[in-house]
Amino acid sequence: MQLEDYFDFLAPDDIRIKGHRIGIESVLYEYIHRAQTPEEIQQTYPTLTLEEVYATILYYLHNREQVSKYLTDWLEYCHKAEQEAAKNPSPARQRLLRIKAQLDTYPPEERDAALKRILAEERAEKAKVAHAEQPEVV
Repeated sequence: MQLEDYFDFLAPDDIRIKGHRIGIESVLYEYIHRAQTPEEIQQTYPTLTLEEVYATILYYLHNREQVSKYLTDWLEYCHKAEQEAAKNPSPARQRLLRIKAQLDTYPPEERDAALKRILAEERAEKAKVAHAEQPEVV
């Protein structure tokens, strides 16, 4: 078996571990930037075998220049995507940020109860708006 047989080369910027949707960047980020051992990485991604984790690391070591560029490009893409998301947050992100800001006003030990109240208030408001939008039946 060749080392490349462990991977699906979908595009120059998309290399996946064969049989998984996990890209090599996910495994290698843990290995390089978080200094995780192969065993720790396998625990993070339990659908991967230890053999697949080692194969990914070995592929990186054998193709260090090419894979380093791949990882640099991926990290740059992630950074740009994060910046764009921060500039133009989705409605869901806006809601989460609003809730987080509300929770931050409470001491840590009160946040669970506060979250329940905040969510209950949101549900009540949503139901009120939905009811107001319904046409009257005559």
